[in-house]
Amino acid sequence: MATKTTAGHPILTPEERQSVLRTLKSPRLLKTEVLAGLVVALALIPEAIAFSIIAGVDPRLGLFASFTMAVSIAFLGGRPAMISAATGAIALVIAPLVKSHGVDYFIAAVILAGIFQVILALLGVAKLMRFIPRQVMVGFVNALAILIFMSQVPELLGVPWMVYPLTALGLMIVFGLPKLTTVVPAPLVAIVVLTLIAVVASLAVPTVGDKGEMPESLPALFLPNVPLNFETLQILFPYALAMAFVGLLESLMTAKLVDDVTDTRSNKTRESWGQGAANIITGFFGGMGGCAMIGQTMINVKASGARTRISTFLAGVFLLILVVALGGIVALIPMAALVAVMIFVSVATFDWHSIKPSTLRMMPKSETTVMVITVIFTVATHNLAIGVGVGVLTAMVLFANRVAHLVTVERRIEEHFGVKIAKYEVNGELFFASSNDLYTQFDYVEDPDRVVIDMYNSHLWDASTIASLDAITAKYEKYGKTVEIEGLNAASLMMRERMAGKLGPGH
Repeated sequence: MATKTTAGHPILTPEERQSVLRTLKSPRLLKTEVLAGLVVALALIPEAIAFSIIAGVDPRLGLFASFTMAVSIAFLGGRPAMISAATGAIALVIAPLVKSHGVDYFIAAVILAGIFQVILALLGVAKLMRFIPRQVMVGFVNALAILIFMSQVPELLGVPWMVYPLTALGLMIVFGLPKLTTVVPAPLVAIVVLTLIAVVASLAVPTVGDKGEMPESLPALFLPNVPLNFETLQILFPYALAMAFVGLLESLMTAKLVDDVTDTRSNKTRESWGQGAANIITGFFGGMGGCAMIGQTMINVKASGARTRISTFLAGVFLLILVVALGGIVALIPMAALVAVMIFVSVATFDWHSIKPSTLRMMPKSETTVMVITVIFTVATHNLAIGVGVGVLTAMVLFANRVAHLVTVERRIEEHFGVKIAKYEVNGELFFASSNDLYTQFDYVEDPDRVVIDMYNSHLWDASTIASLDAITAKYEKYGKTVEIEGLNAASLMMRERMAGKLGPGH
């Protein structure tokens, strides 16, 4: 039960902070959610326009997608306070389809991707998150921080000199204001102050309006004009499937990050089908689709302190109000203000502890290698799916190599009733990486006629191990010696009885 602080405010558990009803009853918590939603909406506008340009579509498709994704996922998603909208990752995946077949096929692919995501959710794709090692997650976070920063660099190149002092002032506000007060989110203060300065002083600096025209009407139902046949499915399938996987991966990784930041748990399966449903809805409203956004989510959760679905819902609502009803005012916001906010987000997102000399000295080299490789591939390709995929693969290879070296074989000669026996004790987990060397650990020529292999402290995991044992037995039989394998646990024994002698040569 909540207790009282000296200031009279209740101390709530992380789970209680996620309660929508509790937040609606608390003016203090509700104010945090409302202001956070406003800040996120302001930050979403230039991002959505920029991603639309990357995809090769009208900016309205990105803005409408950000509205429908945010509002839909606020109700359907499994991770409170996470922001979903049009993203660069989705834009990169889907852009070639726009160039080759046009907008109608593009929207149809978004709807199909949403269907794929729902199917993948029902198949339990969220459970695969358990196979992503911590160091891959750290690499993912660090790479995202670098990509967020890199995405702001073009906004600081070839621009009027006044952009630099405005950006510096914005950085001073977002980094310094929280040390004085957290009553109002520092990013919102930075946006308002810099906009007022730019307007009052009539500064000729790049603004949000320079990114593209704001829509003048609400999104309407849209049915893509594509033939409903197998040929269309062949065209859409690879793009939709890639979009589904990239969107789910980025969303689930972001959800896991928010879990860590807020010390709460989320429903990854619900988040998976929620993303799919949100993309289906977005497609039927003519949006470009999307997924969770790490930058805007960190603005919402870390910079603004939001914790509930209210902030996510209001981010979408405010976005629509801002671009449709107040587009002229929003267009005046200098890009320098949003650059300052995003740089702050990149700094706050980066896991600085992971690169401290003390951490690097303590961490096994293989773990650091996994983190670095994940960062390199993610940043180099600008594709989170590739970076995480390579990171997981690297972790698997290094783990297999490390475990393979833990297998030991000890040999001793015993004599029972005048009969010599070569006894081998095998210790460790036997699978393809460790069992391939098992064949070389026996003295086939010098051993006596009877050989006993004690596997009490080992476990057989795959066909490679069964094949190795078959090869060892066959080698001894070639020299006229008998082999007895003892001590197998129930699972290993069952596997050997099922496959022994049936794998054939070369398996």
